[in-house]
Amino acid sequence: MNNDFLAAIFYILFTIVLYIFSLHINKKVKTTLLNPTLLTSIIIILILKMLNIPYSQYYQGGKIISGALGPIVVILAVPLYRNRYNLLRNFIPIMGGVIASIITSFLSVILLCKIFNVDHVILVSLLSKSITTPMAVESTKLLGGNEAITVAAVVVTGLMGAAVAPMVVKYGRIKNNIAKGIGIGASSHALGTTKAVEMNEETGAASGLAMGVTGLATIIAIIILS
Repeated sequence: MNNDFLAAIFYILFTIVLYIFSLHINKKVKTTLLNPTLLTSIIIILILKMLNIPYSQYYQGGKIISGALGPIVVILAVPLYRNRYNLLRNFIPIMGGVIASIITSFLSVILLCKIFNVDHVILVSLLSKSITTPMAVESTKLLGGNEAITVAAVVVTGLMGAAVAPMVVKYGRIKNNIAKGIGIGASSHALGTTKAVEMNEETGAASGLAMGVTGLATIIAIIILS
């Protein structure tokens, strides 16, 4: 058993322990701002920085987790299948929500970048912030953007979406499960969808559907724009 494999296993276990700790903190404090995923990410960043551990070393474990994400995402097909009839009945509102999300995302990025005089490369790198990482990276390549900026933007968008989604649902008095799921999945991809699944199965199914449709529609829009 080589040292690289042992290091990878260590960092995976390290991350799991920190996530369990973050879950405990979240249950004690009971605030959506301390989302376990967001809190775990912050703690990991601080520890790596304080101990001067390069990210490339920590990512030895991350590569294994990333490789497993593809097959794991297929699990989202289960709630989709169970709720397929309800989702089909709401096809038009769902598509309307997805299109509204894409337009809002694009316009907000363009407007803010123009206001703060942000470089064009960064602008095009941020356009795909609300879709899953593989799709976002390919979209950025089409536009000639910076892939590293895109990945960072996708992660931050997902983390923040998962953190604030419960507050938006609560204070926005959103009662319909499909509406909750479409809003979360269309704006904060897989990380947001994990929070939607925690709410209930129907919300998780709608979020998973929105995540996929938003990613596909965003790529089509970017191909047309490019």
